[in-house]
Amino acid sequence: MQKRLTLVAAAILLALIGLLPVLMMVANSFFVDGVFSLKAYRALLASGRQQWVLMGHSLLLSSGVAFFATMVGVPLGVLLAKTDLPFRRTLTVLLTVPLLIPPYVTAVEWFATIGAGGWVDRSLPPAISEHLSSAFFGLYGCIAVLFTAFVPVVVLLTIAYLGAVNPRLEAAGRLVSSWPRVLRRITLPLIAPAILFAAVLVFLLTLGEVGVPTYLRYPVYPVETLTQFAAFYDFSAATVAAIPLLAVTLAILAVEFYLFHKQVSELAAVTFAATPAQIRLGSFSLPFLAVVLVWVLITVALPLAALISQAPLLTDYVEAFSRASDSILRSLVFSVIGASLLTVLGFFWGTIVHDRTLPFWRSIDALTLFLFTLPGTVIGIGLISLWNTPMTNLVYRTPAIIILGYLAQYAVLPTRMTSAILERIPPSLERAAQLCGANWFMTLRHIVVPLAGRGLIAVWIVSYVFCLRDLGISMVVYPPGSDTLPVRILTLMANGAPSLIAALCVILVAATLLPLGAATLWLGRGSRP
Repeated sequence: MQKRLTLVAAAILLALIGLLPVLMMVANSFFVDGVFSLKAYRALLASGRQQWVLMGHSLLLSSGVAFFATMVGVPLGVLLAKTDLPFRRTLTVLLTVPLLIPPYVTAVEWFATIGAGGWVDRSLPPAISEHLSSAFFGLYGCIAVLFTAFVPVVVLLTIAYLGAVNPRLEAAGRLVSSWPRVLRRITLPLIAPAILFAAVLVFLLTLGEVGVPTYLRYPVYPVETLTQFAAFYDFSAATVAAIPLLAVTLAILAVEFYLFHKQVSELAAVTFAATPAQIRLGSFSLPFLAVVLVWVLITVALPLAALISQAPLLTDYVEAFSRASDSILRSLVFSVIGASLLTVLGFFWGTIVHDRTLPFWRSIDALTLFLFTLPGTVIGIGLISLWNTPMTNLVYRTPAIIILGYLAQYAVLPTRMTSAILERIPPSLERAAQLCGANWFMTLRHIVVPLAGRGLIAVWIVSYVFCLRDLGISMVVYPPGSDTLPVRILTLMANGAPSLIAALCVILVAATLLPLGAATLWLGRGSRP
């Protein structure tokens, strides 16, 4: 009874934090001054073709990024998961770095590399350099930046689902054919739903991106929503403008859900007696290693080095701290609080999905994924719709509104990770504790949490990284005087000195990667005998 009541309370809390703001936003869009009206929708439809041109830009950008990320991410995932490529684990970590950095910081890195005065600019003929720099500001630049930022999503999902393929099917194929044919006819078709899921996830993450299009001056639909709210403070127009983004997200997730879950049973046939076969590259090992290293150099090392070169002096960082020390501190504090709450609440949400003791466990899983793929600006507008009342000003006018946004947007991360962690804990241990008279909370305290401790540390680190890099929610809901570092950087991009912007971006990257590196070293040392 303790377990069921606790999990039901956790599910209700998720609905209040994430679902209720979205429902409130949709409901408010049909009322003007407390009276039912379609005036705002008629105004949206009468606004001319500009709105639909912006939506077309968003869909084109999202499609391009999803296509290129899938075309590159799947082969990289296969190389890292199925072959004997040297340094696979190290390369996987390095390839994950762009996912940990806010995409608009990646845009700044790339501009420092190929923009005016950048390393590439100085090494090319003036005509080519000028053309490359001008092409960077627009659709092509946005696709390039977001493509490199989201490739790790496809890589990591490909690696994860390749481990779920029944190795006996591949072994049977290897009896009559070579590895390339087995991959093409057996392995890749089996993980096709997972590849589709990765592509859809990249598409939706790109659809909600506002930082990169704003920096690279490419007009997209989410920026229009933000403009209606931030520039004109037309909340009604901003709410209605957010509805098409909500509809597109729901429609694409519904199609993906139908296609994905129709075939996902093929991936469930994992047998523990069979060991996954490994592709031996032989003489191709070094060429493939060189290709992956070049990719890491181009997408990780070179842009980061170019960014650091724009702020090489200690005085640059002194000025950055003097201009944004308050925002830096707020970002760290908010991220620590958000990650801690996500780890605790996500543990219970993940338990619901793992144990399947509640009949609506699938709804919890689907809701967290929906909130993650929903643009942050839409969630922010929903939070304002719910909490901007005289009775709830204690939340709306304080940083608590930002923390609620973190909990809604990133709930899927601790939920999915906790569910995977609990899979590794034998259920017989909990049953043995129950036979000894221990209640559920005692079992959690003395058995489950200690065994899941290392995994929960990883959950906290991942949650911290995503809270720290958040821009969409923070930019919409932050109270006066409570802007975070990502918001401060984006604000200063309009008229700040390049060295100041670069220094702030380096500080943000360091604040993201240093705790991650420290935790990795500590966990690695703890795993040694």
